[in-house]
Amino acid sequence: MKILHGALLGAVLALPVQAQETINLTVASSHPTVVPWVGMIQTHFMAKTDALLAETGNYRIEWNEAFGGQLYKANATLTTVEEGITDIGWVFSFLEQAKLPLSQGSSNAPFATSNPPVLLSVMTDLIENNAAFRNEWEQHNLKVLGLTATDLYDFYLKEPISGIDDLEGRKISAPGVLGNWLRGTGANAVDGSLPTYYTDVQTGVSDGVLSLALGALPIKLYEVAPYIARFDGGSVFSGAVAINRDTWDSLPEEVQNAMVEAGKYYTESHGQDLVDRHEFALNKMVELGATIVEMPEGETAKWVGKLPDIAGDWAAPLEERGIPAREFLAAYMQGLHDAGETPARDWGK
Repeated sequence: MKILHGALLGAVLALPVQAQETINLTVASSHPTVVPWVGMIQTHFMAKTDALLAETGNYRIEWNEAFGGQLYKANATLTTVEEGITDIGWVFSFLEQAKLPLSQGSSNAPFATSNPPVLLSVMTDLIENNAAFRNEWEQHNLKVLGLTATDLYDFYLKEPISGIDDLEGRKISAPGVLGNWLRGTGANAVDGSLPTYYTDVQTGVSDGVLSLALGALPIKLYEVAPYIARFDGGSVFSGAVAINRDTWDSLPEEVQNAMVEAGKYYTESHGQDLVDRHEFALNKMVELGATIVEMPEGETAKWVGKLPDIAGDWAAPLEERGIPAREFLAAYMQGLHDAGETPARDWGK
């Protein structure tokens, strides 16, 4: 019997064991990981993907990390993923107005919601079910894995203001499409983004910044623009964590499924993080020397009322090119209404 048992054990040990396959992927961003939604690519998207793959042990990913502009700057977030310079990256849609026109919809319909999780839920539904929106991403050789949004917008200024009228003549840095939010206010928009804001204000390129608390805190914007004129401007769609389509097609199905699930986890976690950390970030900046200047009641509505029909101005030229901007805008606004939101202005009309 001992001889038979030894023979059986030897046969079992001789069976082929499936080796774990290692997949090398580069993940990168223009912004540093201290910016929360970029850091969460590591702590949530990558970590969740790793955890899911570890359940079977068939695959592991060797991540080559190049965050914080090591590979590219903010003006190249789309092309760098599209061309496969990085396999995965955060695409900053604000700065891609020409290539991602429908992605500018929420930014051209501002103050529609101050609820980031609802915004992300609506945008997720649109990218899954609105063919034109999905195709504008996929035509650039991308597969979208997770979505990002902003927390609420305020003005970070060298000198305080008492209301929106005081912005007359001031130079305000804002990324791409958000410069439209300054139309009608008398302020002059200066194109910029989180990596440039500090220097913009420090060197006098601008007098302040239209920004969000979770971005302003880690770049220490309060050091050069210590007055936070609090308007609680609405949340908007800001981009996506995306993977190069050629890379995606080369991945085993198990890895693809893990990344899809990890992308959903990232999006949901990011939305809640925006809510949880917005007030914390503002309070922390006050601790570090900033001054919050509360705006009089009705001042945000006054700002909204100053704006021209920026949604219509955005949609009209796109419609002439055959891009269904009005249909997309209507679907976006309807999604917010269905979720119980009450936009400050009905841009769909």
